[in-house]
Amino acid sequence: MKKLMIINGPNLNLLGTREPEIYGNLSFTEFLDELKAKYTNIHFDYFQSNIEGELIDKLQEVGFSYDGIVLNAAAYTHTSVGIGDAVKAIKTPVIEVHISNTFDREKFRHKSYVSPNAKGIIIGFGLQSYELAVQSFI
Repeated sequence: MKKLMIINGPNLNLLGTREPEIYGNLSFTEFLDELKAKYTNIHFDYFQSNIEGELIDKLQEVGFSYDGIVLNAAAYTHTSVGIGDAVKAIKTPVIEVHISNTFDREKFRHKSYVSPNAKGIIIGFGLQSYELAVQSFI
């Protein structure tokens, strides 16, 4: 059984209520339950934090023992050299995901410190971006 870790960054704990026109009406917990039901051959772990250092700590903790990491660093994608360096330092492949099309938003969201070190990038497909990332590990 494959082990995948999903890591979400700041404000993604508010999915389902935060800007539903961009992020939808489903909470991430509800979506994760659907993923688990659909992919019973995968063991999912989930972590969310609004704190940059906690995201780096989690990447380092799981980055040598999991089969894959699905990372939505949210706003830290565009500001955190530290998260980008953590992705580069670990062995587990990372798929960077974004719910919205970051290139259709503010200009500062067009830069990613994660992308150069990620196995791949999936953006703009809503919560299905996560499922597409999961499928890349199958």
